[in-house]
Amino acid sequence: MKRRCHYVEMMRIVVTNDDGIDSVGLHQLAASMLPFGEVVIVAPDSEYSGAGAAVGALHLIRPEVHKVPSPVPGAQAWSVDGPPALCVMFARLGVFGGVPDLVVSGINPGANVGRAVYHSGTIGAALTARSGRISGIAISQDVAGGGIDGQSMDEMLALQKWESAAAIASLVVEGFLANPPVAPVVLNVNVPNLALTEIKGWRYTEVAAIPPRTLTSATLEPKDGHADAYRVTLHYGEAVTLPIETDGGAVTAGYVSICALSKLSAEPIDVGLAAMLDRSIPNREESH
Repeated sequence: MKRRCHYVEMMRIVVTNDDGIDSVGLHQLAASMLPFGEVVIVAPDSEYSGAGAAVGALHLIRPEVHKVPSPVPGAQAWSVDGPPALCVMFARLGVFGGVPDLVVSGINPGANVGRAVYHSGTIGAALTARSGRISGIAISQDVAGGGIDGQSMDEMLALQKWESAAAIASLVVEGFLANPPVAPVVLNVNVPNLALTEIKGWRYTEVAAIPPRTLTSATLEPKDGHADAYRVTLHYGEAVTLPIETDGGAVTAGYVSICALSKLSAEPIDVGLAAMLDRSIPNREESH
């Protein structure tokens, strides 16, 4: 039953992810959004982890959209043969009906913390929503044994406590809708892989400089039967303990991390570079 609240009566929520339309986390997230209004699932037709906010070369890929049987009763469902940011771009252009009031992305198996925020397709969907003046909320969940740069191994998925992340997502969205921001925002929410009763609480965090486990090196491994062809093998260091005021530190300590991600903005240009440009590229308008 929908909650009869003035701020959700006409709410239209698009739910997406970067793991594909068949992801259990996506289905759990969509189901948790049903109390808040109309839910439309718009997700990639395959895996797009690490796609960031990419939409692809549209003039080349000519992406297709397919209406699919909904995995969640009460929600519409569409698949797109493109990354999550493209799903959101299409949604805000009205491809799937009305323009959404909110985009919620996830549930990603694996925390998206530290520098993973630059590359995460889960977060990229939320960033793309904001670029269209729609708020976006990204929901990710840590994995048993620890994910690497925001992703998990397939064998860990059976251990995910999706219901905990879905419940947290519902609480965050309820609070967000009760106190909507003046301008569109992006919230990056990371949830421990714990039973809801075992989660210690929540913390408002900053983005850590590094993830809990970082890449240390990469090597080329020859591909059998293919001359001058190689696979790249990545090597990771040991897990590190991050400060609890950071996103990675909070979630590994058993807290829900909520981080508001800023917009890209210009910074003052280096004085030396500015002087060089002044000499090399004279400002013709000022010279008249």
